[in-house]
Amino acid sequence: MTHNVLFVTERSPRHQQAALEAAPPELSVTMLRQPPRAEIMRGLADAEFLISERAGVIDAEMVAAAPKLRLIQRLGSLTHDIDVVAAKRQGVAVCYWPIRGCILVAEHMVMQMLALVKKLPEVKAIAEAAGDWGRPSLRTDENIFAYNWSSHSGIDGIDGATVGILGFGEIGAELARRLIPFRPAQIIYHKRRRLPEAVELELGLTYAPRDELIAGSDFLCSLLPYYPETDHLLNAALLAEMKRGSFVVHCGSGSVIDEHALADAVRRGHLAGAALDTFEWEPIRADNPLLPLTRDPVANVLLTPHTAAGAARADGPGGAPTRQSRYENLIRMLNGNPLRYRLA
Repeated sequence: MTHNVLFVTERSPRHQQAALEAAPPELSVTMLRQPPRAEIMRGLADAEFLISERAGVIDAEMVAAAPKLRLIQRLGSLTHDIDVVAAKRQGVAVCYWPIRGCILVAEHMVMQMLALVKKLPEVKAIAEAAGDWGRPSLRTDENIFAYNWSSHSGIDGIDGATVGILGFGEIGAELARRLIPFRPAQIIYHKRRRLPEAVELELGLTYAPRDELIAGSDFLCSLLPYYPETDHLLNAALLAEMKRGSFVVHCGSGSVIDEHALADAVRRGHLAGAALDTFEWEPIRADNPLLPLTRDPVANVLLTPHTAAGAARADGPGGAPTRQSRYENLIRMLNGNPLRYRLA
């Protein structure tokens, strides 16, 4: 016996195919990408399980249109757009599932931010250079030390800074959660559909129009996905609107950034540094304009080879959920086992 699953996602065909191939044999999966509401309603008529990947309204009318529905499984941690009360009233379980790849990318972005604001490339090079600093070296104890013996300036922190998250989804939410203990002055965000006020309060967020976010951020954290309208969106004109001395941190689609414009903004000193994990051409090409800047520690450019989401075991390609996280609760329900991350 097979069980009908309606799988609604915003992700690319490659990710959809991976999800379909990972489905256990007892599940018959219908995959819909950004479907109109009417199509979802039709699919719900025979669905026992609804998987919603990262986002998408699931309201009382949709729950009522699914007489066979047993479980709503959100892949991701944001559940504000699910009517949990209506589901509970109809006896439908609701669960979320944190996406480990998104968590790892958020951690990576915090690392990028700290590395830039602490000027890690430059101070690392200083510490590793066995140079003559013009003063004798003394063995340190509780009274003897040489704080900042290189007389370096401009080292700061996230505390008191304005962090702007451009392109806010699951990774943005995980990033916001991890930034709160660093006590930034504010965390501002921009996305096409503003979050409810309750979610903004929970995550410590303030909504900002895109132009205000660009101009007001000390750290511009770019998580924009690739669409034709985001191709080279972060170009010379937009980078010129950023604060002088601010930083670009990027783990979104590589082709969102005009790398020549970014390299120029860093080289001219308009930006104080940049850290990227994704690139327009991957693997990174030898003629990438950012590469020469990585060889100059003072330029404060940090590049990593698209490893923010961790090794392949963490999640699927691009931080996609593993087979276990996509379907585990469905199999648990079929086997009569307790559900994980249950809301109702």
